[in-house]
Amino acid sequence: MSVDTATTTDKDSVLEFFVQASNKHDFSLDITLNLKGAMVTGTLVSAGEYFATLSDSFEDQGDVSQKLSEELTKAGEAVEGSSVPDAQFIHLKNARVYCGDTKPTPSKGSILWRGKLSEVDGFFLGRISESKGKDNQDG
Repeated sequence: MSVDTATTTDKDSVLEFFVQASNKHDFSLDITLNLKGAMVTGTLVSAGEYFATLSDSFEDQGDVSQKLSEELTKAGEAVEGSSVPDAQFIHLKNARVYCGDTKPTPSKGSILWRGKLSEVDGFFLGRISESKGKDNQDG
């Protein structure tokens, strides 16, 4: 009896391929993820870019913030220098989370998002964007 590898691994191999391309070659693309009924939309970025951007957000804010910034920079460098063939996390910039038929959370600002690849139920290429007006109006 053969075992379907899709059921023995907790990650989608195609999605993991995109993440590996991002981590190794600074490849990015707009993507929307389905996670336990919620949708997360944004731009896929490398772990290195994620940690560098996160580190920058803590700079020049005092001693504790400076230490956090340094540790995040080290984490990003460790990920970039890693020879581990598989990816465990996916990183998005300009992320928005949609739960049901409501406005996204957060609705403003440039948000970084990190999630476990094993928790992603599905995905599609492209981002969800809010329309400025109503497309379908009665009357």
